[in-house]
Amino acid sequence: MARKSFLFTSESVSEGHPDKVCDRISDEVVDLFYRESTAAKLDLWAVRAACETMATTQRVVIAGEYSNTPASVTVQKIQEVARAAIKDIGYEQDGFHWANANIEVLLHGQSADIAAGVDAKQPTNAEEGAGDQGIMFGYACTDTPELMPAPIYYSHKILQNLAIDRKAKKGDAAKLGPDSKSQVTVRYEDGKPVGVTQIVVSHQHIVKDLSSKQVRDIVEPYVRAALPDGWISKDTQWHINPTGAFYIGGPDGDCGLTGRKIIVDTYGGAAPHGGGAFSGKDPTKVDRSAAYASRYLAKNVVAAGLAERCTIQLSYAIGVARPLSIYVDTYGTGKVEEAAIEKALAEVMDLTPRGIRSHLDLNKPIYARTAAYGHFGRPADADGGFSWEKTDLAAKIKAAV
Repeated sequence: MARKSFLFTSESVSEGHPDKVCDRISDEVVDLFYRESTAAKLDLWAVRAACETMATTQRVVIAGEYSNTPASVTVQKIQEVARAAIKDIGYEQDGFHWANANIEVLLHGQSADIAAGVDAKQPTNAEEGAGDQGIMFGYACTDTPELMPAPIYYSHKILQNLAIDRKAKKGDAAKLGPDSKSQVTVRYEDGKPVGVTQIVVSHQHIVKDLSSKQVRDIVEPYVRAALPDGWISKDTQWHINPTGAFYIGGPDGDCGLTGRKIIVDTYGGAAPHGGGAFSGKDPTKVDRSAAYASRYLAKNVVAAGLAERCTIQLSYAIGVARPLSIYVDTYGTGKVEEAAIEKALAEVMDLTPRGIRSHLDLNKPIYARTAAYGHFGRPADADGGFSWEKTDLAAKIKAAV
């Protein structure tokens, strides 16, 4: 029997966190490949990009693989999009500045062995295969209208709202820097989120001598605005910049790497994770595309009223198109048998890598926007971004079970 009353905690990090700076740059490179391929009228199904970034004091290293890339994607252009991303995030400090950081680009051609496993053009491949082996999980629940777990959803919301005003230089938020972390402990009663017992926010400040109390005065209104009415009580404990000063931040304070915040990117620990990062990967990599498909399916199962909580696992082998398995767990909240849902999911959506890319329209420059504040629980964009957040498959799933 699942527990009904408990505390659960999730954290988020801002776009200025060192790892998130790297995620953003890696995804900007993927978007660049898609934009330039579109401009050159190349086959978008053939785009391949795998980009990893490291950032430290005044230095960024971009490495990885690509194939079928237009000549317009030069080292200089990659450096330009990296600088533009750092500038947009807000780094203009002595130890990390968008204009004069040393940016080294070490991208090279994709391995022919990997390409042979993926491309449908290969003699042994009748269908486009998965870009790697692995397991991917998707999750949805009724905690929030966005069908996300409450702890991670509200942790994201606090930092996202602070970033909007910080970047607009609105009021005292202009005193804050790009690097920050949040953490929310949510109290559940009878399986439903009802309040917050602990709030943690550590936020960089660019005004040097701000005290923890002064930072709390700035961030507390944002925390209160992000959380539902009545969730903060007199017993809620606050931890704002608990170590004191947070003046040195970003890659100057701590080295960043792509792919180190996979729990922040997904469900805040409320659901399993297959282990693969998303950022810097084109959608032939099922680490990304199948995780998006899993979330899409789980969200539509819950939206269809078939369960209050749903985890979906998909598994793949490199070079093999069809998923090796589909697993559904509704944690005792399901209205129908999990096996019936598993069968229905295989019927209503083509879960090959090509099928996922087609159904969710993933061959687009839509990835840089996913690099901070979560890949899930965000509104679908008119240009196709966050297409996996739509609930347009709910009726078909319900009819198929």
